[in-house]
Amino acid sequence: MNMYLVIILAALAGEWLLNSLARYLNLRALDPRLPHEFEGECDTDKYRVAQEYTRTNTRFKQVVATIQVVIMAGFILLGGFNWVDLMVRARQLPEIWTGLLFFGVLFLLSEIVSLPFSIYQLFVIEEKYGFNRTTPGTFVLDKLKSYLLTVILGGPLLAGILAFFTFAGPFGWLWAWGVLTLFIIVIPTLYILVIAPMFNKFKPLAEGELKEAIISFAGKVNFRLRTIFVVDGSRRSSKANAYFTGLGRIKRIVLFDTLVEKHTVEELVSVLAHEVGHYRLKHVAKRMVLQVMQTGLMFYLLSLFLGNEGVFAAFSMQHISVYPALLFFSLLYTPVSMLLNPGMMAISRKHEYDADAWAAKSIGSGDPLISGLKRLAVENMSNLTPHPLEVALHYSHPPVLQRIHALRRS
Repeated sequence: MNMYLVIILAALAGEWLLNSLARYLNLRALDPRLPHEFEGECDTDKYRVAQEYTRTNTRFKQVVATIQVVIMAGFILLGGFNWVDLMVRARQLPEIWTGLLFFGVLFLLSEIVSLPFSIYQLFVIEEKYGFNRTTPGTFVLDKLKSYLLTVILGGPLLAGILAFFTFAGPFGWLWAWGVLTLFIIVIPTLYILVIAPMFNKFKPLAEGELKEAIISFAGKVNFRLRTIFVVDGSRRSSKANAYFTGLGRIKRIVLFDTLVEKHTVEELVSVLAHEVGHYRLKHVAKRMVLQVMQTGLMFYLLSLFLGNEGVFAAFSMQHISVYPALLFFSLLYTPVSMLLNPGMMAISRKHEYDADAWAAKSIGSGDPLISGLKRLAVENMSNLTPHPLEVALHYSHPPVLQRIHALRRS
């Protein structure tokens, strides 16, 4: 059997097995006893429902992952990629346009497979547990907007990468890396100014006690705060959140309206302090550098596999060209990604701990943030006792109990 085919199938199976083990252990780690920290914050019945929410989501993810890995393995073994390649080549378009059409057809097939799962997740599971507020009309409109963005932003980016790998010779990967690096740098600004407003309405925080408290805090820590935005997250979900994005002068701290509705002024100021901490500690820039470095490694390794006949034979391809090589390498890269991802998740969790500590120090106490984290965990039905393997593989934020304990020690 083709060595590359063995590696790819083993990687798909290994990733599925590892994630299946993590989900199994995560279910086993569910403790019916309410953690001491949450006594008085959550009653027994609500905690039981939250655990059932975790079980439902975990089992659903396992079913989806199993179906997807079977479909992918079958598509590879039955020569599905070659079928798509022959179909797009029949149009006799220039190489780059053929590559774009190749990825477009695969994207469409992927959406056909994944769409029913997305609909079930949102309109059955999230609806059952009282989170969903997305109407069918909003869901369809969101999908259409995301497709439009994929074409407008993803199309030219992919075309540029394909062009450099096709025409720029042995150092084409460097040019492609440069293009993608520029995109990574620009996308936070595009997200603030163009992408996010396509999906949500952003309004300046209304005058009142909360705004005064936030302005007072910003002055205390010498943080230049232009506008505090509240986003209409309640249009799609009752879950609460907040985030910081952007670089330099174009940056934005956003509070969900659901967060503002359910939390005290002190808790909201502590949440904002946490987001300011991310900015002051340069977490966005650091994550961006790591992403650029990982992309450079991936493109360099990809350049070594371009034109490798064994790789194309593994997928039963009749023609060798750049655009399928990009996709095939991403599958071959799976073992490397599996090794790197836990490290990236660990760095992200450390950033959250550091932002928590910065917030507590700047406010003078960690108590408001602890209170806010507890309320957020209860309202969002978070899993309070996740298994360490699930955390290592998938948690960009530390489990809430660990965050609370770290804040108490700071």
